[in-house]
Amino acid sequence: MEASGTDDGDKLKSKLLSAWHNVKYSWVLRTRTFFRRNSPVFLLGKCYHFKQEESGETIFDDSGTRTAAEEDGSGTAEEFRKDFISRIWLTYREDFPQLERSTLTTDCGWGCTLRTGQMLLAQGLLVHFNGRDWLWPNALDLYCYETDFLLGNSARKLPPIEASFVGYATPYNKSLDSKDCDKGTPADLYHRKIVSWFSDHPLADFGIHQLIKLGQSSGKAAGDWYGPGIVSHLFRKAIEESADPDLQGITIYVAQDCTIYSGDVRDQQTSSGSEKSVLILVPVRLGGERSNMEYFDFVKGILSLEYCIGIIGGRPKQSYYFVGFQDDSLIYMDPHYCQSFVDVSKKDFPLESFHCPSPKKMPFKKMDPSCTIGFYCKNVPDFEKAVEEITKLLKSSSIHKYPLFTFVKGHAQDFDMACTPLYEQSDLSMDDDLEKSPQAFNPEEFVFL
Repeated sequence: MEASGTDDGDKLKSKLLSAWHNVKYSWVLRTRTFFRRNSPVFLLGKCYHFKQEESGETIFDDSGTRTAAEEDGSGTAEEFRKDFISRIWLTYREDFPQLERSTLTTDCGWGCTLRTGQMLLAQGLLVHFNGRDWLWPNALDLYCYETDFLLGNSARKLPPIEASFVGYATPYNKSLDSKDCDKGTPADLYHRKIVSWFSDHPLADFGIHQLIKLGQSSGKAAGDWYGPGIVSHLFRKAIEESADPDLQGITIYVAQDCTIYSGDVRDQQTSSGSEKSVLILVPVRLGGERSNMEYFDFVKGILSLEYCIGIIGGRPKQSYYFVGFQDDSLIYMDPHYCQSFVDVSKKDFPLESFHCPSPKKMPFKKMDPSCTIGFYCKNVPDFEKAVEEITKLLKSSSIHKYPLFTFVKGHAQDFDMACTPLYEQSDLSMDDDLEKSPQAFNPEEFVFL
């Protein structure tokens, strides 16, 4: 009887905690975000000009020919919505299989940097397998069309992009009809497979269970905070250890001390005898305690490049996945939304909860200085072209004398940097109200993976 009472108590505690998570982290999809009509919006290398809709311009004429607006690389608000929602969204989850060496079945309150890292890697994989122009056919099904363009006090603004889920607490409780099921095209199949690689299951290549397991080798445990740099190395190890044949054609390079050694990148791309694509992750700092506004133009330039797959960053103690900007605000995807575990082993598992219907905006001045910038290069010539464009951006920026990172010919070992550890200087994955242990905020932490 005593054991039964304990079990009942644990179940009640679990239900109360679940209810608290749903209340605390439900605001992500309820808050409103407005976009100005007369300012361009950049999203991972693509530019959108919403004012075209006001003037009645169309992207295609009656014959299907592209207009000048489309040739300039611009798009409409609807195209922006579809592009944004097509990106893969990874958030807090609960009720997943218990994490190794812990009793945790949720990452609520501590796993946001792991989630933003997952989103950046997921975008890299989407570009790798489906290309940057790929769009999820069902993307606009998540958008609520009840409101048309709204008028602000002094400027016309776009309406908020809000969720149209049946229920916020359990967003995938609706049954899928034939329209929602994938048609089985290669792009659709890769879309579903990429999502499954990030599932909250011990066997998932990039799931939170695998990341926690890899983190244990550097003294990390489930519930500890993870900085953007540490997360970069976890994913590098995860892709190295993956046995999935589809992942053998891609590798991850993590910059050392804000330096990208071109020889090392090329070696990784050609090490197996066949050319590999590469994700380049660059942990940087944008200032001291606060981000230096002088770096903002450079950050915007980075997010405007076709090679950019986003930035793992955030504000102090909260991690976000930055994907674009408008004016002086960054556009991001927020992982601080608690959702239930999804069993991806089931055929045609629901995809809605893996796509965000609501972009958020944040002034650059509020950005935490610790972040990781991601790039994708399909092959060696693509990498060389990326180096050229990023170098031009570095030289033309106002902070060219103090660049965030540099490219160096040769290999790290040529400069005695082969074993340089990653120094983590910031913590932005621990929520304010969580108990902060001395180990979790050790400023002298070095990571060897």
